[in-house]
Amino acid sequence: MSKYTFPKTFFWGTASSGPQTEGRFDGDGKGDSIWDYWYAKEPERFFNQVGPDKASYNYKLFKEDVQLMKATGHNSFRTSIQWSRLIPNGVGEVNPEAVTFYNNYIDELITNGIEPFINLYHFDMPMFLQEKGGWLNRETVDAYVTFAKTCFELFGDRVKYWFTHNEPIVPVEGGYLYDFHYPNEKNFKHAVQVGFNETLASALAIKAYHETQDGKIGIILNLTPSYPRDENNPEDVKAAQIADVFFNRSFLDPAIYGTFPKELIAIVKELDIVPKHTKTDLEIIKKNTIDLLGINYYQPRRIKVKENHAEANPQNPMPEDYFDNYDMPGKKMNPYRGWEIYEKGIYDIMINVRDNYGNIPCYISENGMGVEGEERYVNANGQIEDDYRIEFIKDHLRYLHQAIQEGANCLGYHMWTCMDNWSWTNAYKNRYGLIAVDLDKKGKRTIKKSGYFFKTLADKNGFED
Repeated sequence: MSKYTFPKTFFWGTASSGPQTEGRFDGDGKGDSIWDYWYAKEPERFFNQVGPDKASYNYKLFKEDVQLMKATGHNSFRTSIQWSRLIPNGVGEVNPEAVTFYNNYIDELITNGIEPFINLYHFDMPMFLQEKGGWLNRETVDAYVTFAKTCFELFGDRVKYWFTHNEPIVPVEGGYLYDFHYPNEKNFKHAVQVGFNETLASALAIKAYHETQDGKIGIILNLTPSYPRDENNPEDVKAAQIADVFFNRSFLDPAIYGTFPKELIAIVKELDIVPKHTKTDLEIIKKNTIDLLGINYYQPRRIKVKENHAEANPQNPMPEDYFDNYDMPGKKMNPYRGWEIYEKGIYDIMINVRDNYGNIPCYISENGMGVEGEERYVNANGQIEDDYRIEFIKDHLRYLHQAIQEGANCLGYHMWTCMDNWSWTNAYKNRYGLIAVDLDKKGKRTIKKSGYFFKTLADKNGFED
């Protein structure tokens, strides 16, 4: 029998976000985000035309949700403050209803022994600011810093773990490269500017935090290790390194070292798409690095050398001009999400952070398995028997445990997600929660089998095989 025991102060919990859980209700004072606007404009882009208006009813049910967190073993929990809820136009007046809600939610977590981890930006640009260019506009950086300072002033006396962005590469990819987030552009130059402005905004928020607060502040990055098709083929290896630069190191390097990868700088100079910036901007990024790294891990990238250069369009360059994605035969798949399941990736990320990023304090901030049609697994007692999710968790934790044993500075493990939540254009197509949500019954909650497993896991601080 093998026993996997984690450090005594390990954080066990889940992650979610404001726009994916809270909903929107009469009298709550929330302004429009890009998601409210886009759903109203093109509801057909969203699975079953389900929008963010109800999400998972957390705005109404947060006290019940905290009790369910307690029942599923949480000692920590991450969510985000919706910018458009707290400051409806992104700039200007603060919404008192939002202040009351977030104060009550944070206090409820703490009262029940659950450490709040609070993220500031989770893809939810206020529409008022998007109309002025969103992350393309330097004014948005200033507005974001004001939003961050407001959050620190209102909630920083109790919240000691803050994060500037969740997955900042996703607004770059979704909004400005691949058309899966609003504003649905395909423009590499704009994508680079958005990425730079997000990085600068993060550094400025970190600076503001350290000037007035005494907790920890970091960033949450979705790291997708890039594996070459053939480790013995130098061209495949180089292609994988370039993919890593685009999708991992573009945010990882400035977050930890305060500098951008030289390979990325060379490419944006070659393409003449260097973002607008000042020398002072670069100094701010250099001097204001993170205290703590959150790592979201779902899938790897498989990469091979670019084989068909005729696909490249000089008028509209894309990252894929520098590599091809490799469809590796025999890979283990989550057929619902279309993602590869590669458990060792979590170990490889941890060892990379240990060896190449100063072994900065970090934690797994998301890891999970989305499954469609989970109602097929409901037993006679009305509980979803999601043994596949339990195996997914254990399979990843074995590798995480190995990395910790080998010196990785990992402080915790958060699942995505606590309860089934609204997931952007996928809406409720794939369910990730430890707790089921019935949208037809105003968000009725039922703990899944995995939720009870997670309680035992957290109580024992590990598991046995």
